Amino acid sequence: MASIAPSRVGIRDDRGFFFGLAVAMALTNVFCFGLQFAMGRSTFGAPALVHAHALAFMGWIGFFVFQSWLVANGRINQHRLLGWLGAGWAALMVVLGIAATVAMVRAARAPFFFMPGYFLVMNPLSVLVFAGVLWWAVAWRRRTHWHRRLVMVAMTAIMGPAFGRLLPGPLMIPWAAWGIFAATMLFPLTGMVHDTRRYGRVHPAWWVGSALLVAMQVAMDVITISPLGTGFYAFVTSGSPGARLDPLAYPPFPPPFAPVP
Repeated sequence: MASIAPSRVGIRDDRGFFFGLAVAMALTNVFCFGLQFAMGRSTFGAPALVHAHALAFMGWIGFFVFQSWLVANGRINQHRLLGWLGAGWAALMVVLGIAATVAMVRAARAPFFFMPGYFLVMNPLSVLVFAGVLWWAVAWRRRTHWHRRLVMVAMTAIMGPAFGRLLPGPLMIPWAAWGIFAATMLFPLTGMVHDTRRYGRVHPAWWVGSALLVAMQVAMDVITISPLGTGFYAFVTSGSPGARLDPLAYPPFPPPFAPVP
């Protein structure tokens, strides 16, 4: 029976593709967040927690590209050594990602094209899936064909905030979250196309990873409207301005999106 794994030559040839995919994901983040800043929607006056969150996540993007560059240039030993740093970095991102989300929801500052309860579930679940898949990739680091694809799937899980700053979320209500998710899935889809053209079939890592991402997205909807989701929102926002918002209703539109009386 033929192996479903690419040959060693194929793995070596894939290095350029995966480096290019990593660069594309990084540039997407830089462009989308840079556009937000250029339009005056982000400032350096944000709380310290937001800055710490931004530094950790943008630093990860640089680390992610650097790791891909090491592989593309055959510096595998350095890549593997630094991989343990990446695993620890992911844990920091989980903590800061959840903390920043909780702070925003408590301050009633969730993006207005998401229900507050959904936003509270969406961000933590995304970063937890990111970390879980990344740690899986580290555990399977010797299965190169699985490892590099799982890393890309992990990165896909946290691409939503970038596309959320690019796509017209207010015009996509109530499907903003799914529209943003569909945009993030362009990256695994690109990997599938690459595999099909090179090997004649899609590597199972893409199928498994994509199934996990879809399950994550469905879980966001289900948990948000469940007693678990609403109870979690009430617990997190207790005694804060966020408690005054209905977790399952869209907040009022701010200017310039607010309807004219």
